Amino acid sequence: MVSGQRPALPAPPSVVSGILIESIYGGRILGQREAIAALRIEVFREWPYLYDGTIRYEEAYLKHYADCPQSIVVLAKDGGAVVGASTGLPLASAAAEFGKAFAGSPYAVDEIYYFGESVLLPGYRGRGIGHRFFDEREAQARRCGARFAAFCAVDREPDDSRRPHGYRALDPFWEKRGFIKLPEIQARLSWRETSRSTDSPHSLTFWIKELKPAAGRP
Repeated sequence: MVSGQRPALPAPPSVVSGILIESIYGGRILGQREAIAALRIEVFREWPYLYDGTIRYEEAYLKHYADCPQSIVVLAKDGGAVVGASTGLPLASAAAEFGKAFAGSPYAVDEIYYFGESVLLPGYRGRGIGHRFFDEREAQARRCGARFAAFCAVDREPDDSRRPHGYRALDPFWEKRGFIKLPEIQARLSWRETSRSTDSPHSLTFWIKELKPAAGRP
């Protein structure tokens, strides 16, 4: 990945199942930070993250993406309302905890594009929007010259009593997208869960995918 180089011009907005899919980059993210922050707080309160977030933290988190010209946020909009969002930026520009997870691994941090998260309101799931989130972020990773795309997901015990009845893990979806789980590569983050009054540590395991080069690249 070429540090500081802006990627090529991306594709225009599109529509999936009647929902507008629009990608925004770098500083433009700040114009949507309130909507994205509120969405992240709402969706991440669900299992498996159980995250008790605050607008103050979320807006600071999104400012980090806005400061990176190679970042992307893919928005899903219904009638102008943001109902889903998916983020990404070079791993070298992400929070230090994520890059540290790859220390001593065969993967070079500057070859990885990091997928932060995908959040989508329940009523819009199962309509192909999640696939489009991955499509758009993988395209951005290729435009930036990344060799790999990677993300991490929180680890939970299979017998955790808080797991909702009928909950289905996303592992099959990620595997279908071509991602491979890396049990030996984990990040450690702390956040306050909805049932607690203080922060607690959590482990998150990485998944990775080798990307085919963008058109015109060797």
